[in-house]
Amino acid sequence: MKNNPVYVTSPLLPPLADFMPYLENIWQNRWLTNNGPFHQQLEQALGNYLGCPHISLFANGTLALLCAIQALGLTGEVITTPYSFVATSHSLVWNNLQPVFVDIDPLTGNIDAEKIEQAITPATSAILPVHCYGIPADVTRINALARRRGLKVIYDAAHAFGVERNRASILNQGDLSVLSFHATKVFNTFEGGAIVCPDRESKQAIDRLKNFGFAGETAVESLGINGKMNELQAAFGLLQLQRIDEALSQRKAIYQRYRRALSAVAGLEMVTPAPHISWNYAYFPLYVRADFPCSRDALYARLRDDGIMARRYFYPLISDFPLYASHPSARAGNLPVARRLADQVICLPIYPGLAASQQQRVIQLILALADERASHHRRQRR
Repeated sequence: MKNNPVYVTSPLLPPLADFMPYLENIWQNRWLTNNGPFHQQLEQALGNYLGCPHISLFANGTLALLCAIQALGLTGEVITTPYSFVATSHSLVWNNLQPVFVDIDPLTGNIDAEKIEQAITPATSAILPVHCYGIPADVTRINALARRRGLKVIYDAAHAFGVERNRASILNQGDLSVLSFHATKVFNTFEGGAIVCPDRESKQAIDRLKNFGFAGETAVESLGINGKMNELQAAFGLLQLQRIDEALSQRKAIYQRYRRALSAVAGLEMVTPAPHISWNYAYFPLYVRADFPCSRDALYARLRDDGIMARRYFYPLISDFPLYASHPSARAGNLPVARRLADQVICLPIYPGLAASQQQRVIQLILALADERASHHRRQRR
């Protein structure tokens, strides 16, 4: 009999009884959307928690990214990473921009800051890095390069809720940062997202943009869209925020158990944030190197067969999808590190509520597979 499935991530769900007072409040005041009281409370609460006072909430992270790009008036080409969820590049194309892919760092999976300058052309208007797995990109070098070359920077911070660098929020970097509050994220509002703005004026402009461009009851000042977060999402977010520190603590404990159990296994490599990074343990990416007894795909298949829904995240590369494969920057020779990591990465389950027994199942299967294949190879050499 197969074991119950174990997923890579699972939403943190509070007791239903805790959500009912919020729901009753929404029903009683009949304010369902359009900057309602829970929406306003969540913006304030998130600003206080994250150290980012100017936050604009959205119905989802992709709408937030679309509007961030639109707000900066970008044109031509935007330099970005092929190692991300496809929404990153889709948002550029929806804004009639050309994504230009550059290679990534071999350990963090973040865009390689050294490669960015080589990709700049007269058509380049911006850089769109991703804080991959919640580990900050090299913001110091990227921001300095952008200032020197007159480029905008939008950080796709979908994974980076609560992440700090030198005790300051990573979300306050660049011109804008974009968060996702999808159900699989560290903090979620069912679906949802946000743009972190540098000042009150830019937040006001983005607030108009997500509400059809309205500036008052009858005046439309920009070509806006409907990106507003509703009251149910905001209420759920307020409830989630009450438990976020506990959730982060549980994620850290799970991460540490994996490290203790798997760090000595030959052929497996783990992401380790630098000491000055306060991480959120959003994912547990594992790189299956050539000296591991089996391939990444063989490990993936074995885990899946046992009901462990590991993910090859990110595979395939965005640049390998037919929509993007014809772009000059998508050539395999331009992205050797990204291609290697896409063929090696596997993300193991990590989420609040993951039982120690379930995690042990994952660990024991990997250890057994490593030992089984290693023993087979030793017998073959005799």
